[in-house]
Amino acid sequence: MKNIGKWESAEPGVKRKIFQPGEGLMMMEVQFEKGAEGYQHSHIHEQMSYCIKGKIAFRIDGEETILNQGETIYIPSNAKHGVTALEESILLDTFTPVREDLLNR
Repeated sequence: MKNIGKWESAEPGVKRKIFQPGEGLMMMEVQFEKGAEGYQHSHIHEQMSYCIKGKIAFRIDGEETILNQGETIYIPSNAKHGVTALEESILLDTFTPVREDLLNR
């Protein structure tokens, strides 16, 4: 778990910091430059994202939802999803169970 608490590049214009996980729950902060994308992907984990700052377009299984500062969105297990930052933005992502794939890189 060498990447806990350290900023790392995720995709162009996107950086993230993973917080110390619990037994079955974890969080990370994700910062986006305006126009940056979180590429389409899926995982077995349930996810909730809270928009700390900015405005983000979420695409979940082909449906687009705009998330504004102070709003949250739920992403079910195995749903194909991605985002585009419509302005400089910050998300707080929460996952259950813990994303071992992110911790063990």
